[in-house]
Amino acid sequence: MTSHDLRSQLASLTTEAFRPELADIDRLPTLDIARLMNGEDAGVPGAVAGQLPHICAAIDAAAARMTRGGRLIYAGAGTAGRLGVLDASECPPTFNTDPAQVVGLIAGGPEAMVSSVEGAEDSGELARADLDALKLTPEDTVVGVSASGRTPYAVGAVEHARAQGALTIGLACNEHSALAAAAEHGIEIVVGPELITGSTRLKAGTAQKLVLNMLSTITMIRLGKTYGNLMVDVRASNAKLRARSRRIVALATGAGDVEIERALTESGGEVKRAILVLLAEVDGPTAARLLEDSGGRLRAALARATG
Repeated sequence: MTSHDLRSQLASLTTEAFRPELADIDRLPTLDIARLMNGEDAGVPGAVAGQLPHICAAIDAAAARMTRGGRLIYAGAGTAGRLGVLDASECPPTFNTDPAQVVGLIAGGPEAMVSSVEGAEDSGELARADLDALKLTPEDTVVGVSASGRTPYAVGAVEHARAQGALTIGLACNEHSALAAAAEHGIEIVVGPELITGSTRLKAGTAQKLVLNMLSTITMIRLGKTYGNLMVDVRASNAKLRARSRRIVALATGAGDVEIERALTESGGEVKRAILVLLAEVDGPTAARLLEDSGGRLRAALARATG
């Protein structure tokens, strides 16, 4: 594609549109600029709401595959890639997932998290190589993320994953995008032109973050990683999380401090097991067996224990 062709393509995108009414924004008082930005951001949740049926269909499909051992893999460039890596990196401490279960791929590799890697986003071949290194299976889900919906790395990732039989989701911020068209589940969150022309780390980035929050969080809820709205699979890797673990057990059971400490000790610090020990009145090994037999789902384990 020539420079002229690319310029014409970008000019046709909603996310790249110029807003002449904001041409003097640099002359406004700081408070007025902040109010403008805040007003722009306020419309993002509504744009996401319009795509909820598509988002939920994608989540249900991804959760079904992950139940069978599949992985959730994000692929994007620039801001979109960083958001995917961020979402993936927060799953182990929040839901105690294996780091290989939710993966973020960014064009250009880890270096691209903190600096620009020139040309990486333009390579669909690079996306294919990154996915091949993960040894994709048909149980995996690949989510291509791109504000424009045309980024070759994201589109290439989805096309390659679909050819391998994996589930594919395309998340973009323009209508009729190549990315959504390439995926089985296309999600297009149209938030309109940015306050700063073409700066898609703004509204488009916020929209992508909201959708990625839903994809990972609701998928984990479907996998039994929560009990109600409690993070019962939280990994207690620091003092704050150890305190949170005790609070979660207290909220789930109503038990006192002494009982909670006993249950956590008997359960090796595992919150789910401790809750089961207290609510089902079983010992630690029995709680572990009940959870294993229930696929890690605490409600199902409680039902088994209480008949």
